[in-house]
Amino acid sequence: MRNEQRNMRQIAMTTLVLAFVGAPVACLADDASEALADALSAAWPGMAEDATVVDWEGNVLQEGSNGYTCLPSPPMLTGNSPMCMDSEWMKWADAWQNKKEYAAESLGISYMLAGDEGASNIDPYAEGPTEDNEWIEEGAHLMILAPASLLDAFPTDPENGGPYVMWKDTPYAHLMVPVGPRGE
Repeated sequence: MRNEQRNMRQIAMTTLVLAFVGAPVACLADDASEALADALSAAWPGMAEDATVVDWEGNVLQEGSNGYTCLPSPPMLTGNSPMCMDSEWMKWADAWQNKKEYAAESLGISYMLAGDEGASNIDPYAEGPTEDNEWIEEGAHLMILAPASLLDAFPTDPENGGPYVMWKDTPYAHLMVPVGPRGE
């Protein structure tokens, strides 16, 4: 009887230890699957299937083969803003993140089909709306990189009803192409 009780206690303790040790692993798995779903919400379905997905720590959540890398919403934001970028956009993102010069070498396309929580239309490093930074919250959209001379033909006004240049006169200028309505 004593051996049975001791065995039962060992089983109970082992179960508790595994529950506590396994809980963070399950939580991380949930976080990873949530990050994966968030990142892929930026892509159209056919692209999502074969896109690489990377979290903000550089962990690969899904290996892909179509040349696009999707990222979940940045952890410092409270809302949605996942994106899927081609290789030219990945160069752009590195330059923007590290405040380096950048000039588009070719056309680049980034998808943000889940929309975003907003950005300044004129300041690439603005952290929130101000009276003079033209804060815009965009619905589903594409972002297109092109040599600066090709962007000159487009307006900078996000209220013009069509594509517009964001961050004009900076190395990070790009064309915003709304493809869905903005949030209310």
